[in-house]
Order: sequence, then structure tokens, then C-alpha cells
Amino acid sequence: MPIRNEERHLRAAVERVIDQHYPGDLEVVLAVAPSEDRTADIAAELAAADPRIVVVDNPAGHTPVGLNLAIARAAHDIIVRVDGHGELSRDYIATAVRLLEETGAGNVGGLMDARGTGPLSEAIAAAYNSRFGLGGGGFHLADTPAGPADTVFLGVFRRSALADVGGFDETLQRAQDWELNYRLRTAGHLVYFSPALRVAYRPRDSFGALARQFYRTGQWRREVARRHPETLSLRYLAPPVAVSAMGAGIVGGIVGLVLRNRLLTGLFIVPLTYLLFQGVATATMTGLSPAARLRLPAVLATMHIAWGLGFLVGVRSEDRG
Repeated sequence: MPIRNEERHLRAAVERVIDQHYPGDLEVVLAVAPSEDRTADIAAELAAADPRIVVVDNPAGHTPVGLNLAIARAAHDIIVRVDGHGELSRDYIATAVRLLEETGAGNVGGLMDARGTGPLSEAIAAAYNSRFGLGGGGFHLADTPAGPADTVFLGVFRRSALADVGGFDETLQRAQDWELNYRLRTAGHLVYFSPALRVAYRPRDSFGALARQFYRTGQWRREVARRHPETLSLRYLAPPVAVSAMGAGIVGGIVGLVLRNRLLTGLFIVPLTYLLFQGVATATMTGLSPAARLRLPAVLATMHIAWGLGFLVGVRSEDRG
């Protein structure tokens, strides 16, 4: 479990691992990055209270570095990837181990079940769990059937499969899970999705944190595409294309108004089409409180625009490692 600034959710995340209905030996390895809250103190308290909990230091602070440090310290042949703001379903590990045995997969994983705790995080969770938000990524949708997958949320790995591909790429600050699963598949290991594996995920709870998260994700997804161009798809190109088109439509429309050019003014149709898309999404998503529905258009715009801008800008060469 790589953790940083997880004061609010860490205890619950660890408790969900410790309380698993799993008959075998179990340990929790916490890779603690430099934090701005009490994450390190809470991790130390948890380890002092339970010998199955181990703390390792992750001074670099990056997620893939912490994951590799934790894997190196782990004592067992099955590695369960957990987040500090995720809570495993009760039989998650037992089900995953059974699926590893039944399928022969190198990695099995399941559903990212985003759950909000207030109006804003509820809207963000709804966007995560919808095709309108993240474009239909399989592990975000409850109706995705079990079977081979390009990638899964988190994952339960055979240690031998991780060793075969060299573990997580420490030069990738984001998108390292997707890239690892790509290398596993390329090396001949099955990546298997099952909706029976469910993780309650606590999303960001501010527009600023959401924008930063998606901007950096867009940056690093472009870096993965630069390294593995064969992995590009329309789904990943949609946000940067939409951002570019909306920017051109707004600028062109304004110029058209100034010059009284009807053709250029007509470019306003592009951002207006996106507004229509938001309206349809907001109206058709179910199970939202009125306060969350009110925030949903801004949430969708933040996710799409931040991701698209990040992809267009990309990662600075000095940050590539």
C-alpha cells in the first residue's frame, strides 16, 4: 500500500485488509511517502498495534517507487495492490486468490466503486462510475463482464509475473498500473477482470485536487503513448481533441463576432455541443442528490479539460526519469 497524505482514510483502508475473510497468512506493507499530515504517525501506530503491519520508507514519494519497495519487503508469493483511500470488499483477497488459481492469470482485479461523502465528492464519484465521465473504462463500470482485460483497478498479482516484467516502472509518476498491465500482457501473462472484486474508492473532494489529479494523469498517459504508441486509442485521444476543438471554437467564434463573419461565428457550435453533452449527462445520471447534480457539470468539465490539457502539454523531459 503506497501512501501519502492519507490521514483521513488510512485506518479504514488498513482495517479492511486486516478484516478480510482469508484463511492464509496475511501481511500489510505500508510504503510511506513524505506527507503533509499525520499519515506517517498513523502508519507507525498501526504497525505498533499489529505485527502483521510493516512500514517501509519511500523517500522519493512516487507511487511506483513505493510499490516496488513494498513488493521487495513482502514475504509472500501473492501481492495485493491496495490504495490508502480504497476499502476492499470483505472477500476480496480470497476471491482474487481463487481467480488466480482458476484462470492462471498473472494479475486479477475488479471494480473501482467510487463513493462520495458529500455533494462534491458524490458528483465526482458519479462521474467516475459513468461512461460520461471517463469514457467507459471497463473497471469503472458495474456492468463490465468478467474476462480478459487490458487493465484492471489495483490488482492481485503473482509475484513471479511481476518479477518477469521487472515490476513497476519507477520513471512513470502516473499511469504506472496501466503500463505494467500492458507489459504483463505483452509478456504473455493474462490480465483478468472480475466485477466480484470490488474496491470502495474515495475520490478527491475539491475542484483543485480533482483538476491536479486529472491534469497529471493526462500528462503521464501521453508519456505512456510516447513510449508505447501502439496503445493509443480514440478513448485516450478524445479529451485532447475536445479541448483543442473547444478552444478553437471559442477563439474563432469571438473573432467572428468582432469581424462580423458568420462562418467564424458559427464555430461557437463546438463549445455549445459540449454544453449539450453535459446537459444530457447531468439529466440522465441516476441516484444523485440535488446538490450533487448541481455540481456535476463543473465536475465533468474539470475532468475532461484538465485531462485533455495535460495530454496536450505532456511531461517535461527532465521529469521523465
